[in-house]
Amino acid sequence: MSTAPRTVGWRRLSFIALFRDLGRYGYFLFATLTAIGRSPGQFRRWLHQVYFVGAGSTGVIAAAGAFVGMVVAVQFHDSLARLGASGLLGTAVGLALIRELGPLLTALIVIGRAGSASCAEIAVMRTDHQLDALEGMAIDPFGFLHVPRFWAFVCALPLLTAIFIVFGIAGSTLVARASFDININAYLDAMADGVINHDTVHGIFKAALFGVLMAWICLAKGFLSQGLSGAAGISRTTTEAVVVASLAILFFDYVLSAVLL
Repeated sequence: MSTAPRTVGWRRLSFIALFRDLGRYGYFLFATLTAIGRSPGQFRRWLHQVYFVGAGSTGVIAAAGAFVGMVVAVQFHDSLARLGASGLLGTAVGLALIRELGPLLTALIVIGRAGSASCAEIAVMRTDHQLDALEGMAIDPFGFLHVPRFWAFVCALPLLTAIFIVFGIAGSTLVARASFDININAYLDAMADGVINHDTVHGIFKAALFGVLMAWICLAKGFLSQGLSGAAGISRTTTEAVVVASLAILFFDYVLSAVLL
């Protein structure tokens, strides 16, 4: 009898906290989008962030793409060989990389590298009261900090996804030729015949949306953090941002795959 009111109260507080956080994150996104062009020097800071997110991630994205392409070629060849359809290996690998694995794995890798770093940087600025100092100097933190980072993620993700796909195709082609003795021209022709413009647009759109989600969640998590206690608090905030952003991307990946099929 005595625990029922307490349980109801705890649930009510949880719902209130959930809607409060949704409102805060929604306001953060609105304030960031409306701050575009409102702060001088955004283009120069945007280039710096594009270099950090894009150029800094190129090496790991290229290596990951090559290895994933090799693994996908091996797995698909085994499955297709059982069905007597080994000639469709190029088509299967191309569709998998362009529509699904390229955008998804690129986003997850960039979250771990650049998303976590951006969240930690903003969280440190919150802990050290640098954000308060910006507001005290009449500098809009949304236009000065968040807009360049936000658009850097949105612009870099499709480009990094393209790099992932190119190296994935190269890795899969190498495996198809070296391990399965498939003619390279026949393999690439099958891939070109099976992949249409809709598939390419599908992959690029996914990558851009994943960039929006990643920038929104990681930047907002660092900016809206409160009461952080040193390195432990920043580490916890960064971990939560990576986990939430990864789950959001996986969920919207399913939604987009179902809607844009």
